[in-house]
Amino acid sequence: MSKRNKIIQSPASERTRVKRGHKRADYSKDTIYNILDAMPLCHVAYSMDGKPVVTPTLQWREGEHVYWHGSAASRLIRTAEGTDVCMAVTLMDGMVMARSAFHHSVNYRSVMMFGKASLVEGAAAKTTSLKAMFEQWFPGRWDSMRPMLEKELKATSILSIKVDEASAKIRTGPPVDDEDDYALPIWAGILPVTTNVGKPIDDPRNLRGLIPPVDLAKFIIG
Repeated sequence: MSKRNKIIQSPASERTRVKRGHKRADYSKDTIYNILDAMPLCHVAYSMDGKPVVTPTLQWREGEHVYWHGSAASRLIRTAEGTDVCMAVTLMDGMVMARSAFHHSVNYRSVMMFGKASLVEGAAAKTTSLKAMFEQWFPGRWDSMRPMLEKELKATSILSIKVDEASAKIRTGPPVDDEDDYALPIWAGILPVTTNVGKPIDDPRNLRGLIPPVDLAKFIIG
């Protein structure tokens, strides 16, 4: 998306309105969902004891809700329920090489969203949510593993927010230089950046004869 693209739809709230580079904003649910589904890694910002705290974690989406999990013993997780949080998800697609230092940039796809964190309660609800996480990333693996133990479910907390206050911001395309700079003998363009998933590496304690499930090849990022 170049600097000249128009805003798609309208922001859900004033705090999700993209102000800097607003022509790169996209408020459509389809765009937001596509970015969330393309990158499991996210960063969640909380307020604890009046101070900001940001933690990296994995997220997955079920319909209009995004989920993440952590240790039930975590003070941060315990205090997050019912409080405002901010989640960011970003994919880096390329370094944009311009003819001046000022106009260098990055091609990216990102989502920022706000909401009150809700705790998923009960063993059945936790199991359903965790299964959905595995089915999104590794279809069929949940049913091939041993069932989760009661103590494991008790040790796991799952939080969620609804994707109803979110915005996407996207940059694509070549550099946008000052018009006079296009006459300079300086190479400009894009250095593409991708995240590749490698071949599975066996655990040395695997039982003899086991091979990686073929469905692992379906896991991609981006």
